[in-house]
Amino acid sequence: MSNTLIRWPGLGDYPELRHRLDRFFDELSDSEAATKLPKLDVIEDEGKLVLRAEMPGIKPDDVKIEVADDVLTIHGEHEESKEPKNGKKKDAGKRFIRRERSYASFTRSVALPPRVDAGKIEATCHDGVVEITVPLPENGAGKVVQITPKAA
Repeated sequence: MSNTLIRWPGLGDYPELRHRLDRFFDELSDSEAATKLPKLDVIEDEGKLVLRAEMPGIKPDDVKIEVADDVLTIHGEHEESKEPKNGKKKDAGKRFIRRERSYASFTRSVALPPRVDAGKIEATCHDGVVEITVPLPENGAGKVVQITPKAA
């Protein structure tokens, strides 16, 4: 048995490997960017539900809110490059170094309590946040039912 030490070269190519892996995962996340859902807060406040959804860069005209069968659904889409009226693309002749802001669309649904009056739901948009106010029905507080599991 030899007691000779062998010099280990270390992580000589590690920075290059790290850079390539970072680029690989960035490209994966870029391809999934179009399906990312907006962050959503749901708050109960004085007899109403308040839903706040972050939608930076999306115009209020590009957001559609629907209620059907006690489910509120928010649709949104955003396309960064649009054709102007003269027929030329906004970014024609330009070379992008990196492009992350292209087309994005999403659909987000939230179950509402039964008997919500959809005609009284209001929505506003301010600073990239859509706020939807849903008045709760007067007798919205259901009775509490306790269920005790039984041994099988």
